[in-house]
Amino acid sequence: MIRSELIASLAEKHPQLTASDVQLSVKTIIDSINNQLAKGGRVEIRGGCSFNVHNRPPRKGRNPKTGEEVKVPERATLKFRAGTELRERVNIEKLNKIAA
Repeated sequence: MIRSELIASLAEKHPQLTASDVQLSVKTIIDSINNQLAKGGRVEIRGGCSFNVHNRPPRKGRNPKTGEEVKVPERATLKFRAGTELRERVNIEKLNKIAA
């Protein structure tokens, strides 16, 4: 689901809110998550998932074309972990599709 689909879905489920209110809410939430992760923090959505920043140390790699050794600098990566409730819902949906 992309952001515009999320906004449309939420606007449909909550007709008392205008589309612009829903759009502003989604933008605010996503910006808050981005800001927290940019600070190196952790974000947890209860029952859904968690995100945190993991720093990979510098290492030596190889250029696959020439075989030459290359220094790979330190970098920050984003780690996603699905919560139990999310995993169960995805598995149930998958089983329902298989059974149909």
